[in-house]
Amino acid sequence: MTLHSPQDQLHPFIFEQSAVRGNCVHLDQSLYTALEHQHLPPALKKVIGEFTAASVLLTSTLKMQGKLILQLQSKGALQLLVVECTSEMDIRATAKVHEELQGDHLSQWLEQGQLVITLMPEDGEPYQGIVPLEGDSIASMLENYMLRSQQIDTRLWLAAEGDRAAGLLVQKLPQQQESDLDCWNRIQHLAATITDSELLELDTATLLQRLFAEEDLRLFEGRPVRAFCSCSQTTVTNMLQMLGLAEVRSILEEQGSVQIQCDFCNKQYVVDEQEALALFDGNDDHQITH
Repeated sequence: MTLHSPQDQLHPFIFEQSAVRGNCVHLDQSLYTALEHQHLPPALKKVIGEFTAASVLLTSTLKMQGKLILQLQSKGALQLLVVECTSEMDIRATAKVHEELQGDHLSQWLEQGQLVITLMPEDGEPYQGIVPLEGDSIASMLENYMLRSQQIDTRLWLAAEGDRAAGLLVQKLPQQQESDLDCWNRIQHLAATITDSELLELDTATLLQRLFAEEDLRLFEGRPVRAFCSCSQTTVTNMLQMLGLAEVRSILEEQGSVQIQCDFCNKQYVVDEQEALALFDGNDDHQITH
C-alpha cells in the first residue's frame, strides 16, 4: 500500500444523524516554517508540534473570527509553550526553556504548571481560562480542560515527528439523545485504535475510512494551514508606547537604540533614538544625554 504525505490541511467531518463531529489536521511545511528559526531539541520539537496541531483542531471548532492562544506555563525547566492559531488557520509557536531539559517526556519538564487558553475575537471581549495541568500529555491536558471548563466531551490523538505533525479530534456536542451517547462511545473506541504512523502518513480520507468504515460519515473540503507571524513595525511601536517614555529613555541611555527580536519568527526590529522619542511627541525633555 502506498502511503501519502498530505500537506498542511485541516479537514472537518461529521457523523450523520448524530451530535458527534470531528477534525483531522496534517502539518508539514507550515510547521517547518513556524519553527525554522528556533533551536529546539527533538523531544521539545515533538511536543510543540503536537501542541500546534491541537491548536488548529480546537480553533476549527470555534464559531468566531479571531485568534486562539494555547499556553503551558510552569516553574520547571520548560517555562512556557505558546501556540497561536487564527480563524484563518494561520499558526505560530514558540517555547521558553529555563534550563536544559532532562529526559524526553513533557511531564519531566513541568513544575506547578497551568494551562491557559485565550480566545481573542475580532469583535467582542477576550476570554481566558486558566486551569492546573491534569494529564501527562498534550492530548490529555486539553481533553480535561474541555470537559471541566467547557463541558464538552472531546478526545484528541496527536503525533509529531521531525518537522511534521498531525492530529485527530472527535467531539460530542451537548445533546441528550441516547443514540448520541451510543454513537459517541463507539466512535471513541474506534478512534482509539489509531497509531502515530497512520495519523502522520495517511491522507485524511484514507485514515477516516480505515477507522470508521461502517459509520455514516461526511468529510468536508480541506482548509489550508500556513505559518504566519503577526509581528510588525506597528506592533513594536505599540509596545514601546505601552512601556512609556521613562522606560524607553532608560533603554536608549543604556543601548543607544531599542532592539526587539520576535520570539516566534526571530525577526529583529531596531528603533533608533530619534524614531523612539518621536513616538512620544507632546512630552517634554526628549533629548538623551550621552
